[in-house]
Amino acid sequence: MNTLARSTLPVAERSDMTAVIGMGRTGIAVASFLARRGIPCEGFDEAAVNIPDSLHIPVHIGALDKDILSEFARVIVSPGINWQHPALCAVRESGVPVAGDLDLFSESFKGELIAVTGTNGKTTTVSLIDTLLDTLPGGIEAAGNIGRAMLDLLDDGGSPQRVVLELSSFQLERADIIHPRWAVLLNVQADHADMHSDTKAYEAAKCRLFKAQGVGDTAMLPDDAHWQTLADQLASRGVRVHRFGHGSAEHLCAGVQPLADGDWQIFWRHGDQIEYIQAADLPARGMHQHLNLAIAAQAAADFGVSASVIRMCLTSFHGLSHRLQSLGVTARREWFDDSKATNPDAAIAALSAFDQVIWICGGLSKDANLSPLSDTVSRRVAHALIIGKDPKVYAELCQQAGVPTTIAGTVEQAVHQAAHAQPGLPVLLAPAAASQDQFRDYAERGRAFAAAVKALETST
Repeated sequence: MNTLARSTLPVAERSDMTAVIGMGRTGIAVASFLARRGIPCEGFDEAAVNIPDSLHIPVHIGALDKDILSEFARVIVSPGINWQHPALCAVRESGVPVAGDLDLFSESFKGELIAVTGTNGKTTTVSLIDTLLDTLPGGIEAAGNIGRAMLDLLDDGGSPQRVVLELSSFQLERADIIHPRWAVLLNVQADHADMHSDTKAYEAAKCRLFKAQGVGDTAMLPDDAHWQTLADQLASRGVRVHRFGHGSAEHLCAGVQPLADGDWQIFWRHGDQIEYIQAADLPARGMHQHLNLAIAAQAAADFGVSASVIRMCLTSFHGLSHRLQSLGVTARREWFDDSKATNPDAAIAALSAFDQVIWICGGLSKDANLSPLSDTVSRRVAHALIIGKDPKVYAELCQQAGVPTTIAGTVEQAVHQAAHAQPGLPVLLAPAAASQDQFRDYAERGRAFAAAVKALETST
């Protein structure tokens, strides 16, 4: 890999060239895709970057210059770059087409596209859809925020028969021509709104997923009155609209149905039949995860996967790393890693999977409103251990909820103290916070938690 601080390569005539903004994983995939097709491009990044030795393009490091970018025929912006960056706003106003890699992918992909977006649950849902539809002739590829960069799927000049994409609001806000045959909006919660002009813009970005859908396409939406206008609009265009959520199988296409004994079952529609699986038969834990399973089952059924294959897959799925993942029993208690629970809604869902739990929380709150957590914390948490550089807001939450609280500071200290808390109670890492105050990302935080739990095996 070459580390570039500034371009030393000659600048070509730009009127027929593409500017690639952000030279991380997506930017490199975009530049490589263009290079394979003989389309000249130049890269731009505001920080020093590493690019493959095989990628021979000019790369400019430093503040984005609207005048330079306006010289290009087209600008492709990576999802990590703020869409409201002043230079990009000025370029759009100048009339130069500005888009993301999703439009570039959509221009070339000719197969069946399945798309998943939402604040929480995307990766689990996409992973299951990938597993289930891979049993069909021609299989399926997963890309986007999961696995490979989507443009890498087209690196041989061909096009897979099917692709399922995990899509963020950042990818969708800069996309105009995506046309999924089957699409689902899992949820929209108060997260990542800081990278949009406001919460409404965040929601609008998610809804762009359905912009091009029409007759013969399928859209899945939450069973919430908030989405009724969108459902009506899609239905008026001939889109088949599925609603999912918590409730009766008589009124929903897929979801989680509560039972009289306090347990629940998941369901989905398979042709004229309604299929059910009891929660006790699902190794993955938590009602929120079970809802994702039901949605993935509906996708598989809509594409013709047999009910028996769907049932076999769901009853053997143990969940993904850092998503309410059991780390087993150590120090006479079970430990659960839900480091991916980076916002209050996700933490509520994780806590609701337990009667009583030792809760490890805290981190970078991003000024999130923690008050919705209070009732769940009061009912589910026996003791809270707070990590992160600014524990005050989490301590105040726990005090409001009437829960005993310890400021642990680090994951390692929290694990050590949890091992000596009330005997037998499970321990849950569900921070309700981002991780960047102490870690690179939620995955690194989850790995640190798992390592600390493993270290207990030799110290207890």
